[in-house]
Amino acid sequence: MLSVAVVGSGPSGVYTAQALLRQSLVPDVRVHVLDRLPTPYGLVRYGVAPDHEKIKSLQNGLRAVLEDDRVTFVGNVGVGGPDGVSPARLAELYHAVVYCVGASADRRLAVPGEGLPGSYSATRFVSWYSAHPDAGADPFVLDARSAVVIGVGNVAVDVARILARGADELRATDVPSAALGALEESRVRDVHIVGRRGPSQARFTTKELRELGALPGARVVVDPAELALDPAYAAPEGLPGAPPAVVRRNLEVLRGWSAAGEPAAGGAGRRIRLRFFLRPVELLERDGRVAGVRFARTAPDAGGGVRDTGAYEDIAARLVLRAVGYRGVELPGLPFDAVRGTVPHAAGRVLRDGVPVPGAYVAGWIKRGPTGVIGSNRSCAKETVASLLADAAELRGRAAADDPLAVLRKWGLRPVEWSGWLSIERAEAELGRSLGRGPVKIPDWPGLLGAARDGER
Repeated sequence: MLSVAVVGSGPSGVYTAQALLRQSLVPDVRVHVLDRLPTPYGLVRYGVAPDHEKIKSLQNGLRAVLEDDRVTFVGNVGVGGPDGVSPARLAELYHAVVYCVGASADRRLAVPGEGLPGSYSATRFVSWYSAHPDAGADPFVLDARSAVVIGVGNVAVDVARILARGADELRATDVPSAALGALEESRVRDVHIVGRRGPSQARFTTKELRELGALPGARVVVDPAELALDPAYAAPEGLPGAPPAVVRRNLEVLRGWSAAGEPAAGGAGRRIRLRFFLRPVELLERDGRVAGVRFARTAPDAGGGVRDTGAYEDIAARLVLRAVGYRGVELPGLPFDAVRGTVPHAAGRVLRDGVPVPGAYVAGWIKRGPTGVIGSNRSCAKETVASLLADAAELRGRAAADDPLAVLRKWGLRPVEWSGWLSIERAEAELGRSLGRGPVKIPDWPGLLGAARDGER
């Protein structure tokens, strides 16, 4: 039997396990899906916005793979960290290990004032309202009337939408109680989504963009002068240089909002302002915390990028969230390309100094960088699995443990298996019932592990 460990239970990890199960070249395969958390599904559980129920329903497909008899979920087992198992020791337990550890670090702005209180990564904000146990007990106090979200991708749109959405609309979701209470008390009325380039370079999808205009009690405001700066804005469809279809659809949506104009002053609703051609150069400080962002006005250049015009604009805000991308994090013991934030590989085979590392593979963002949508992980996983299967004869000659979980326990780890996860699900359903809601996520490590141990007992 070919014994394979997949590190990471998010989409890339589960799709890797699925590809191993569906292939016919090696019929006898056993897959252990390891995760540092005691819960499966990765970013589908902890990264997809709570009001995106259709996307969150992808958990059902991932669940079917993890419940296969040939697959074992092994939660609460970190790899590469100080309290986990090293890649070298993990390689002693399995014929092959596929690392699907994603890109967990956020990119920074590298501007003065970025570390001021009130300035956070969008990743931290998402973790907070998604009840990630690493988010910590410190709540977000949404006492600012104005918030700035720097970035024009889907993550920026997600966090802006959550800030602009009423708490009553989120009560039916699995948002943890503390986050729901903070959103209920929120004083945020103006949310600025700001990008350094134009709308034709924005990375949000049209579906995400349109959702902003469907929020009850919120208005979207777009400056027509900023749209007009973008050369693609006036490019007729079908002519050379015309923007792709998704860009044309985005521009059409933005054009409609810009034509609606500024809402009446003094209105009680929230406003979402989409701003373009503004590059952050400094976070401003007052009374020891962030008070706003200073932006340099940019304009398109001849090479498809932007240039500074010499003009500046300050936007007042006591909450700033940066959503400018993710980066992979080095896993001690594996090669790492610090420039790309990925593990060097050839068709998924991990490379050290250009030579394949026996039994080591990668898939997902740690392989290709933080690009694509959830479905992109399927083809990525299939490529890696094809490489692994081509190496199967050699891999079978490697030593592997008969019972890897027993060895992990001997090393002092306490794996949470599928029965433990099912117990967490039951505890979250019970928590929700006690609050008059649907299932509500348990937001802390002690609560999750306590629920898991109850099920195991």
